[in-house]
Amino acid sequence: MLVVAAFAALAPVTPLLAQAAPLSVPAGEYVLEKTHASLTWKINHLGLSYYTARFTGFDATINLDPKVVTNSSVSVTIDPRSVKTDFPFPEKEDFDKVIAEKVLMAGEHPTITFQSTSLKATGKTTGKLTGNLTLMGVTKPVTLDVTLNGAKEHPMRKVPVLGVSATGSFKRSDFGSNFLLGPVGDEITVLIELEFLKK
Repeated sequence: MLVVAAFAALAPVTPLLAQAAPLSVPAGEYVLEKTHASLTWKINHLGLSYYTARFTGFDATINLDPKVVTNSSVSVTIDPRSVKTDFPFPEKEDFDKVIAEKVLMAGEHPTITFQSTSLKATGKTTGKLTGNLTLMGVTKPVTLDVTLNGAKEHPMRKVPVLGVSATGSFKRSDFGSNFLLGPVGDEITVLIELEFLKK
């Protein structure tokens, strides 16, 4: 038994590849259920706190392969002028417009897009979603950590529904945004909560 155990300890260990679990909902296009969707982001302010804002104008679709979930794809479009900062003194300054125009350069580049290029499973319901983010006219790859929260028939609408959470980060300077860089951080972190209905 000791010899067997010794050989077992020396044998190379091949880790099992993570695989997404097949889903019980049909294949096809799923569209964003906008009343249950949020896209927020945060950025460091003076090394003291993280200023948080959100977009209210965005859309997304999923083309789902429920048998091989990693073959699925995602596309997102965002209106940068829809940014909401909840600045408490709007009569003094339209801070939403400042962020849209000076940080996100929305006047020159009125659309932000994300198109997935690969999805790799890290567990039965988790994965790494990589895609091309086009922001301020610059396109670069960004990877999001995604979690499938549920896939079932919607209990009220009686249609297939998906629920997804995602987080990720990127440097705004990589896309040409240098406004107040230093006092305001470079790294933008996004926090995403989405529901999708079968089209």
